[in-house]
Amino acid sequence: WNEIIELFRAGMPLRKHRCRFKSYERCFKASEAVDCLHDLLGSNQNFGPEVTRDQTVKLLKKFLKNHVIEDIKGRWGKEDFEDDGHLYRFPPSSPLKSYPKKPSCGKEVIKFPDWNEPRAGTSQEHIPVKSITMNSEMWYKRHSIAIGEVPACKLVFRRELTQTNIEEIWKSMTLSRLQKVLGLDSLDEVLDIKLVNSKHIVQNVYNVNKQGIVTLEDKSKELPHWILSAMKCLANWPSCSDLKQPTYSGFERDVFKTIVDYFGQMKEPLLTFHFFDIFVSVLGLLQKPSKAVEALQISCLLLPPENRKRLQLLVRMMARISLNQDLPPLSESVRTRTLIVQAFSRCILCSKDEIDLDELLATKLVSFLMDNYQEILSVPSALKSSIEDHVVHLQRVQIKYVGADGDATLPPPSFCQQISTDEFEYQRATGSQEPLAALLEEIVMNKEISVKDKKKKLKQFQKSYPEVYRARFPTPETEAMLFPEKTKQKPPILMWALKKPFQPFHRTRSFRM
Repeated sequence: WNEIIELFRAGMPLRKHRCRFKSYERCFKASEAVDCLHDLLGSNQNFGPEVTRDQTVKLLKKFLKNHVIEDIKGRWGKEDFEDDGHLYRFPPSSPLKSYPKKPSCGKEVIKFPDWNEPRAGTSQEHIPVKSITMNSEMWYKRHSIAIGEVPACKLVFRRELTQTNIEEIWKSMTLSRLQKVLGLDSLDEVLDIKLVNSKHIVQNVYNVNKQGIVTLEDKSKELPHWILSAMKCLANWPSCSDLKQPTYSGFERDVFKTIVDYFGQMKEPLLTFHFFDIFVSVLGLLQKPSKAVEALQISCLLLPPENRKRLQLLVRMMARISLNQDLPPLSESVRTRTLIVQAFSRCILCSKDEIDLDELLATKLVSFLMDNYQEILSVPSALKSSIEDHVVHLQRVQIKYVGADGDATLPPPSFCQQISTDEFEYQRATGSQEPLAALLEEIVMNKEISVKDKKKKLKQFQKSYPEVYRARFPTPETEAMLFPEKTKQKPPILMWALKKPFQPFHRTRSFRM
């Protein structure tokens, strides 16, 4: 903000203009300001040539509102700046904003110990150890006494594993673990294995910084600098000692809207269309948080590195904003957490068909992702250790004894058990429909939405997943029980309606006794 203002004031040509038979010194036209500021932003490393002319006009509107510029009559405070011939000038007072200061903390800074320094009272001298030279005869004699006769054996040298071999091992073992965590007999119904790139898995595991964020080899796929600055600003509000941002009223809402607009224009969600079904399958495990966390951990390793990095930065910002009590409300009517989930859920997860139910699925998954982002977006240590141990085992020289048919150090191979076609169809149906059945039950039991909205969502669900809907509501009677009809009371019949119509009075002859 302050940097752009200083560049704009220094680079904007000021000269004499006439308006309505009157001359004004040291001013400029609105269109000239747009031309000058657009060129400055395009050549600035923090913005670049991607800045459009419309975005430049929006920034000048902010300048007019915050008294960076004023019209020739001294008026300011409104965002009515247009790309036309109106005259403006710089005010005599400084438009620069003060930087928010980080609140001082009275706590004493903890000094971490230097692990290289020796502890007091400990000696750095090495304890001398006498080396023992053992030839083959001595080794055989000693081990023969301990374990008996040693059978003849030979060393088996493994072939060297290439990088491609290691990547395929990572892909195979990662997908195998994911299938086991999800409790599926096959991943074919929720994932096209051919679309899983083994290089992406290895890059997401090993190309990370100290904070666990993915580092990209192709720097052109990084987030723009101005978006990173905006995300850091809101994530660390107001303790942004290394950032320079103004403090005018509503600034944080403008920054939030900028971030939402950027992620909203992406052609594909961060979790990609290809992996939509695999992430939806995790919804059925939310009742078991530890299982759901591990499933999401492994699923996020399948993402392209640029998607994983953007997801890490975005979800971390969302979590910090939702917990930040010092950040002013981003909306007058909606809570900050609800606003954040609604704003970013579709750019994180949605299907290519854009079904209306995607919003419910995405909201549920994103909320869980925010609450557990530190674990989910980190590399699963158990999986990494097991795969690395397996790779080392394959590269290690093995001992093969005479008479052994195979490798004694490897576990015996396991074979699949053949099942019937009916059993396969049953397992495939139940494995993919359990999360959808849980979602349908959640819609049915939700008492916060109106009857009209519930009927609409149920109708959408029936159209998208008729088999799951039919299993829950097999007959029209079971569906009707969800919305019992209210008995309409008939209006009370007035007594006068039962009487005969008015008849004229007839005189009758009376007889006296």
